Amino acid sequence: MALQPGEQSSEVNGEEGMVSTPCRQMLDLSDEVLLLILDHLGPFWLLRASAVCTTLYRVGGTDSLWAKHCMIAFGSGFRTGCADCTPKQAFKLMYMWMKLYRTLPYNRQLQDLLFSGFPLRKYWIQWLTLQEVVPLPPIQLPDYEIAEIWGITKDVLDKKYKVESLEVPDSMFKYDWKELHELMILQHKGYSNVQAHVLKKMNSECHEDLEWLYCQYKINRFQWLFSYWLFGLSKPDAKQLQRIYLWWQKFDKRRVFPWGSNKTDILYLASLHYITIDFWNGKLANGDENIGIQSVENYFSMCRSLLAWILGCQWGRFKQRKVYKDALDGVYRVLKHELKVSLVNRDQFWMAAKLQMSRICSLEMIAGNYVNWKIIDVLPCYRMFMATGNPLYLEQIRNFLGRKQAINYWILQEENYWVRSLLPRSLFRLLEYDTKISEESLHGDTVPAHLSRLIWLYLHTGHQFYMDAMKGLVYECANASYVFHIYEGIPLPYVGI
Repeated sequence: MALQPGEQSSEVNGEEGMVSTPCRQMLDLSDEVLLLILDHLGPFWLLRASAVCTTLYRVGGTDSLWAKHCMIAFGSGFRTGCADCTPKQAFKLMYMWMKLYRTLPYNRQLQDLLFSGFPLRKYWIQWLTLQEVVPLPPIQLPDYEIAEIWGITKDVLDKKYKVESLEVPDSMFKYDWKELHELMILQHKGYSNVQAHVLKKMNSECHEDLEWLYCQYKINRFQWLFSYWLFGLSKPDAKQLQRIYLWWQKFDKRRVFPWGSNKTDILYLASLHYITIDFWNGKLANGDENIGIQSVENYFSMCRSLLAWILGCQWGRFKQRKVYKDALDGVYRVLKHELKVSLVNRDQFWMAAKLQMSRICSLEMIAGNYVNWKIIDVLPCYRMFMATGNPLYLEQIRNFLGRKQAINYWILQEENYWVRSLLPRSLFRLLEYDTKISEESLHGDTVPAHLSRLIWLYLHTGHQFYMDAMKGLVYECANASYVFHIYEGIPLPYVGI
């Protein structure tokens, strides 16, 4: 069909009525529209988008975008007063420093720079001027260096802090870091201007050390913070945490022995609990190490209360251990999705623990004793009940135990005495009531594997067909054993036939 004047061409697909028009690409949009789109991104997503191509890099570096993020993060847009430092550069430098300084209690490399270096490099002094409290002794500098670094004029300096010494010709002043920080805020008329002053001073500096430290932090932050949390307490608290951390855990004593020393295998300790290995791998609270470690603290606080409750019950050690392990597994299973995205407080952990304990008590009533409990703890319906609390799974467990008992009653009948006498011990053990049939034993072409499969099918389905097949196989095995004894001339046990 011929085009009419003013009409644009379009492609018609094979199906009638389906007309497709050429799709405009994102980069065909104007800078103004791209700016509106990028304005909806957070700072880190904005950095990722800017790395896609030169167009997005150019638009993504617009001052207005980064001034907004600077205002949200630091309270200042840095649009003026920072000389050649753009808001994007200001955000990068301020973010790296603020993030690093918050890690000071557990960041050994930053501690070595600030506490071991003497005299302290002017570069780090300039960054420290942003902090109200610095854990360093009072600093002693001449007045012109204080004026250069803090931007405080000499006439503001109080003479009572002046150090009188014949050995030092310059006017030396000794101030606490906090006092200089307060003077700096007064001099610059606000903290935002203090930040602008520091960034202006940093324009000519090389920031390789800061960037390298930040890279180390990104790589090792979970290891550093986990080690600090696990070993950084006072001795009594650390000993109590160690006891709770290792209680009823299977661990290698040789690897745990150097607890807290330089030889400690931190990764091994983290692997002993689901929540700590997830923290180590950055899977808690969307990768925020500080929120993640708070969840870890709340978890072990709940462990302490749960342990005290269980030890107060009149149960044997094996039962106490099983209740504790099952409760903790259930708590983590219930809350693991929430742990991945947000902080989980102690009350949430404790509510989940009480829910799991109520289900465990229901299972205890069904099992009746610890032997039965050991039989059912590998069942799918056991795990499903712990996860959902559906009473249907409790009924399945009750039926399972009843069928297991029926097998045991059958083999112990008086008329089956000859069978019991002739059966190999490995087969007779499968028919006993207190025997747990593992999933590994179901594989293979051996007689025990065949018998295990028949028992397993009967226990899980209740079909009489499998019970009859199991009896037939047991009789065949007993008869084969009888023939073998006769053929080999081996004395038969007294079998009553």
